[in-house]
Formats: sequence, C-alpha cells, structure tokens
Amino acid sequence: MGFLDGLMGNASEVDKEKLSKELKHVLINDEIVESGYKVIRDSFIFTNKRLILVDKQGMTGKKVEYHSIPYKTITHFSTETAGSFDLDSELKIWLSGQSAPIEKLFKKDSPIEDVQRTLAQYVL
Repeated sequence: MGFLDGLMGNASEVDKEKLSKELKHVLINDEIVESGYKVIRDSFIFTNKRLILVDKQGMTGKKVEYHSIPYKTITHFSTETAGSFDLDSELKIWLSGQSAPIEKLFKKDSPIEDVQRTLAQYVL
C-alpha cells in the first residue's frame, strides 16, 4: 500500500504472513489467516474461523480494539460501490441479535468487490 493510498483511505490487500505475525497473540491453534485488507490504520482479516476487525485508536495507534466475528453470526451483508458523485464504497455487516449493522467506508478505488467475495465465501 502506498503512503498516499493510506492517507486517502483506499483499502489494499495485506500480506498473509505479515498479518499472521501481527496477530499471533489473537489467533487460536489451527487458525489460519486467509486474507486481509487495510484501510488507513484499520484492518479486515479473514481467517478460516472468523472475521477479525482491527481498530487502531489514538494518535500513536498503540491502543487496539479487536472485533472477533464468527462467520455463523453474520446474518447478511451488503456492499455499495462508489458512484459518480458518491465517492465512497460502503460495507455493511449485520450480526444476529443486533439491529444496526457494522459499517465501514472504503474510498472509490478500494477493492470492495474482493471483500464482498471473501465474505460470501465464508458466510454462504
């Protein structure tokens, strides 16, 4: 991911080996990172068992919140691609027992279709 892509909020795919090392304290035995995407400082990591949303907080990003979402709890999801006037793509994920979705914005040139395809692979 280029520096300007990060500043602009464009998502890019992250190396699986790098993610595995960064998440070694979060992953369980026999859990494998399948793919991951980074938007500025936040990440979406797809493993063979769950979706992990990583939210880096604060000025330094040392404070990190991990959302662990088992695929079986995702009831449905939607993606909206960017248009001519609406420059952001959007991902929404609904979880069982919650009425409001998790929402994440992606910039126009982000691989929202790749994220949607990966979600479909694990949820459907």
